[in-house]
Amino acid sequence: MAWPKGKPRPTGAGRKKGVPNKATADIRALAQEHGTEALNILRDIAKNGESDAARVAAARDILDRAYGKPRQTIDANVKRSLSDMTEDDLAVLAGINPDEEHER
Repeated sequence: MAWPKGKPRPTGAGRKKGVPNKATADIRALAQEHGTEALNILRDIAKNGESDAARVAAARDILDRAYGKPRQTIDANVKRSLSDMTEDDLAVLAGINPDEEHER
């Protein structure tokens, strides 16, 4: 059920951290059953692919699955005045979870 836009959610609403998404758990399990076969196909393309692009793409996919995708850095220079920030924004900057009750 979608929550009305602009309305705060009740404390504790939603899926808890670490709980798998039930909608995709079955799909993930099915895909994992074919993981070894898919990896063997990628290995074959990386070794014997007809084009350099296919071999590079297969090798990249294998590395991504083995070691994770490389981190991407983002260079952002955001200028925002503290007076423009909401109390929640300031709480986040202070390392406080704005959804939890705090004495103010």
